[in-house]
Amino acid sequence: LGHNISIMFYGTAAISTALFLLTFVVFKEKPLLPPSQAQAVLQRTAPQDYSYKQSMLNLFKSVPFLLLLISYGIMTGSFYSVSTLLNQMITFPYKGEEVKGEEVNAGRIGLTLVIAGMVGSIICGLWLDYSKTYKQTTLIVYILSFIGMLVFTFTLDLGYIFVLFITGGVLGFFMTGYLPLGFEFAVEITYPESEGTSSGLLNASAQIFGIIFTLVQGTLTT
Repeated sequence: LGHNISIMFYGTAAISTALFLLTFVVFKEKPLLPPSQAQAVLQRTAPQDYSYKQSMLNLFKSVPFLLLLISYGIMTGSFYSVSTLLNQMITFPYKGEEVKGEEVNAGRIGLTLVIAGMVGSIICGLWLDYSKTYKQTTLIVYILSFIGMLVFTFTLDLGYIFVLFITGGVLGFFMTGYLPLGFEFAVEITYPESEGTSSGLLNASAQIFGIIFTLVQGTLTT
């Protein structure tokens, strides 16, 4: 096991290094045309007139953004917690030699979460680009994610592994699919602030809630 983990880490390091070199060589400092209206405003603003600190203060004064910041953190943080402790949740009802077989299934369910999440992210992005219904789509994804979490929770102890694959895929589809939704919604409600600032705060919120939920859930499952 230790040897396989070592190979995985070395492989990840090699791929990350290759991506860094490609980014350094191929990527330009900025595109010819601004990618968003917020960036267009920033490009027309003199560097000395832009204040990152002031941008942060403006975001924290925005009630809609604060509500999104908290809800995004809870939503994404709970998914991070489930992903981190997935192995413990899947193997908890089993004892002895049965645990080894379920550990393999836990890894496969984790893969299902990731793949379903990739599909969900693409579909949510395409839907937003087509409909521009940020608030309505966000509410629908919140509700469906909540339902998916409930179903996944109450099917953990049933003993039917194929059910967990289905419920886990549904959960990953909506919860990971929400990631681009949250970023896009933040950009819309915080214009003309830089999307980099709002996205950074959303990521920080998700990490903070993820750590809290993981510690609490880990305590409950031990």
